[in-house]
Amino acid sequence: MGNTFGQLFRVTSFGESHGGGVGVVVDGCPPRLEISAEEIQVDLDRRRPGQSKITTPRKELDTCEILSGVFEGKTLGTPIAILVRNKDARSQDYDEMAQKYRPSHADATYDAKYGIRNWQGGGRSSARETIGRVAAGAIAKKILRQVAGVEIIGYVNRIKDLEGVVDPDTVTLEQVESNIVRCPDQDCAERMIDLIEQIGRSGDSIGGVVECVARNVPKGLGMPVFDKLEADLAKGVMSLPASKGFEIGSGFAGTLMTGSEHNDEFYTDEDGQIRTRTNRSGGTQGGISNGENIILRVAFKPTATIRKEQHTVTTDGEETVLAAKGRHDPCVLPRAVPMVEAMVALVLCDHLLRQQGQCGVL
Repeated sequence: MGNTFGQLFRVTSFGESHGGGVGVVVDGCPPRLEISAEEIQVDLDRRRPGQSKITTPRKELDTCEILSGVFEGKTLGTPIAILVRNKDARSQDYDEMAQKYRPSHADATYDAKYGIRNWQGGGRSSARETIGRVAAGAIAKKILRQVAGVEIIGYVNRIKDLEGVVDPDTVTLEQVESNIVRCPDQDCAERMIDLIEQIGRSGDSIGGVVECVARNVPKGLGMPVFDKLEADLAKGVMSLPASKGFEIGSGFAGTLMTGSEHNDEFYTDEDGQIRTRTNRSGGTQGGISNGENIILRVAFKPTATIRKEQHTVTTDGEETVLAAKGRHDPCVLPRAVPMVEAMVALVLCDHLLRQQGQCGVL
């Protein structure tokens, strides 16, 4: 019922924000891949709450446990179950939200769909659900890196109206992780941090844009028509909490160009490989990867749960006001970076296996 993603590399996420824990089951992972909880933990630490002064102060170590599918440090080819237990839930902070709908959150729509919801921490609609995606994405990243040398790097490109200057072709993970906002443009990063702190103190929130680049992606990934690579990438990243927009390559800016300005002309490089002189296509053409860097952007809205008083209604339809309690990010962008990377990795890994399955036999 919408909890499983992928065709051959399939991930099923489970758990609620204030339940016993959250996690994922990964099915279709090739056997004999060396993987450890410590490797997965690296990306989970980048996603976890309480990691800096500009994220939610909820204190969770988010330590992962591999329950199945790995033996003596290698994958068995059987389902891999990964669990992260919830330790620092404060459900009492949400008592008022049991009866009052948070504006722009999933409370009202969950009631409309299911007739019941876990109002503690947002339940299944909480961004805490993404722990399973990030854990699975760490496995997908290793497969992509080991098989094809694929490198996936996400970073904060914009916070509100502050936009960094970053070259996606050369940016490094070290540059991204050099500051708490994960913007490689150091001067802009400092201004972003100041703005997030200011907004947080006022009880409000802000949004922005995460950009992500995938390098060394093999040619030929993606299926024509409904399973185009950029279509699956769009579905993957747009399934993330708070995501509101997707662009690849030139994106909406490409609509301001003529065809002669926008087209990526071909040439043959010194190694005899067919390349494009520009990359306005963003690494895909006709829904299939062309070997150039895949560059995409994801827009995230301001965090819905804020401390400022807002007009809303109760579950009985009575008008009221709500100033939310609890611990929430004033800006989701810094922690969204590993989430975007994970979804890109899951899509690329799935299509790598699908390409091998259909086109690597004969």
